[in-house]
Amino acid sequence: MGLVSPLKLHPSSSSFDLSFSSSFSLFRIQIELKNPKLSPPKFQKFRILAVAVDPKQVPARESTPQRLLRELEQHKKFVPRPKKSPNKRFILKPPLDDAKLAERFLNSPQMSLKAFPLLSSCLPSVKLNHADRTWMDEYLLEAKQALGYPLEPSENYGDDNPAKQFDTLLYLAFQHPYFASCNRVKVRHVRSGHSRLMFLGGYVLEQALAEFFLQRYPRESPGPMRERVFGLIGKRRLPKWIKAASLHNLVFPYDDFDKLKRDEREPPAKSVFWALFGAVYLCFGMPEVYRVLFEVFGMDPEDEECQPKLRRQLEDVDYVSVEFDSKQFSWQHVAAYKPPEDALFVHPRLFRACVPPGMHRFRGNVWDFDSKPHVMKALNYPLQVTDRIPEITEARNIELGLGLQLCFLHPSKYKFEHPRFCFERLEYLGQKIQDLVMAERLLMKHLDAPGKWLQERHRRLLMNKFCGRYLREKYLHKHIIYSDQVQDTFEHNRRLRNPATTSVQQAIHGLSYVVYGKPDVRRLMFEVFDFEQIQPKLVRI
Repeated sequence: MGLVSPLKLHPSSSSFDLSFSSSFSLFRIQIELKNPKLSPPKFQKFRILAVAVDPKQVPARESTPQRLLRELEQHKKFVPRPKKSPNKRFILKPPLDDAKLAERFLNSPQMSLKAFPLLSSCLPSVKLNHADRTWMDEYLLEAKQALGYPLEPSENYGDDNPAKQFDTLLYLAFQHPYFASCNRVKVRHVRSGHSRLMFLGGYVLEQALAEFFLQRYPRESPGPMRERVFGLIGKRRLPKWIKAASLHNLVFPYDDFDKLKRDEREPPAKSVFWALFGAVYLCFGMPEVYRVLFEVFGMDPEDEECQPKLRRQLEDVDYVSVEFDSKQFSWQHVAAYKPPEDALFVHPRLFRACVPPGMHRFRGNVWDFDSKPHVMKALNYPLQVTDRIPEITEARNIELGLGLQLCFLHPSKYKFEHPRFCFERLEYLGQKIQDLVMAERLLMKHLDAPGKWLQERHRRLLMNKFCGRYLREKYLHKHIIYSDQVQDTFEHNRRLRNPATTSVQQAIHGLSYVVYGKPDVRRLMFEVFDFEQIQPKLVRI
C-alpha cells in the first residue's frame, strides 16, 4: 500500500490542511492552531512521502525462548577491531646470513682503527651519507673556526693520528635529538653516535675539572670543589657558554636563541656541550679539553656565580707541597704540565695535591706493620716497575704505603685537627676516574648500544652498595681507621659502616691513578675487585 500526501500551507489561515490519498480511502485532517499570530515559514511548499506496508505481510514477532536465546548469542558475538600494522622499525627482520653479517662488520668504521679502540667505538656504525656530507660542507667550517681549529679537512692527517676522525666526531657532536623536524638526526648511526659521545663527554668534563680544582685549591675539601664544578658546567650555565663561543646558531638553527624558554635551551645545549668534549678528548686528549673550556668558552674559576657557599672552615695547620705554596695554578699550568723522566709517579703533582707531606709522621705506626701487608697483598702491590735508579723504586713504595694508609683513614679520626688527613680528596678523584674508566669500557664492549642504554648500565654497575661490597669481599674493611667513638657506633650498625667502605674503595682507585696511571685503575676494577661480577638487570630503554 502506498501513501502520498501533499501538504498545503496557507499563510493567511491558522490551520494546516493535511490530505492523504491512498488506494482504499480518502480522508482530510484539519489541525486548528490556537495561536494565529505565527510568522509565515520560510519554505511555503514541501512534500512528504510516506510508504506503508500491508499489515498482513509483516510476520508476527515470535516471543519464544528460542528467539531470546538467539538474540543473546548475537549480543555475545565479539567483533574484533581492525589490527593496526606495527611500526616498521619494530617488525622483526630475518637474520643476516654469515657472509652479509661479516661484510657489515668489516665495512663498519667502528672496526677500522685498531690502534685507537676507544675512538673507533665512538665512530658511526655506517659510513656518512649524502645528507651528512651536505651539513658538513655547509656548517663544519663555522664550528671549527669558533673552536679555534684549522679549517683544512682532518682527513689530511696521517692514519696514526687520532685527529684524522675529528671532522666526523665534530659533526656527530652537533646533531642533538631536539631538532623539531629533521630526518637527518633521526637516522640510527647519527642518533646513536651523538648519544655515545654525550655519554663519554660528561665524565670527561667531571674528571678534567676535578684534577684542575684539586691542584688549584690544595687545602680545600671536596664539598666546595663540587659546588665550583656545578657552577661552571651546571645545566643552567651551559646555554651561556654556547652563546659565548658563537655556537648558538649551530645548536639552534631554526630558533631565536634569546626568545627561547629555559627548558627549551638547556637540553640541546647540554647535549651538544657534552658531546663536543667527548670528541675533543678522543682526538686531542685532556690538555685540549682545558683549552676549549677556558679559552674558547671563556670559563673563569673566580667568577662570583661559581663560588662555593660560605661555610665554617676548619683551620689547616699542615704544610702543602712547595709547588702549591708559592702560587695558585691556572689552567695553563695544568694543561702544559709534563712530569719529569725520573718522576716517582705517573701524576706526581696530583699525588702531592691529594697526599699531604705530613703523612710521613705515620711511618712505622701500628697500621703500617699490622694492616699494610694484608692490603698490599690483596691489591697485588707494589707493581713491578723498571726504574733507572733503584732508589726511585724504594721511594715509590714508601709513598705508596703512606697513600694506602691515607685511603683507610676515616675523617672521624684526625679531620677536626688536621682537615686533609683523611681519604676525602682521594675519594673525590677516585670517584671521577672510576666513572670515566667504566664509561670507556662500556663503549668498547657494546658497539651497537645507544648512549641512554650505556648510561643506565653504567649507573647500575657502579652503585655505591656494590662498590663497598667488593671491598668487604676482600676483607679490607677491617683495616679502616676510625675514631674510638665512631668505631663503637659502626661496629653494630651496618647502615653507617657500609658508606665508609664505598669511600675507601673509591679512594684506592684515586691513589692507583696518581701512582700508576689509568691502566692500574682498570686492573683494580676488573681483575682485583671484578666490578662486572654482579650483572645488573636487563636495561630496557
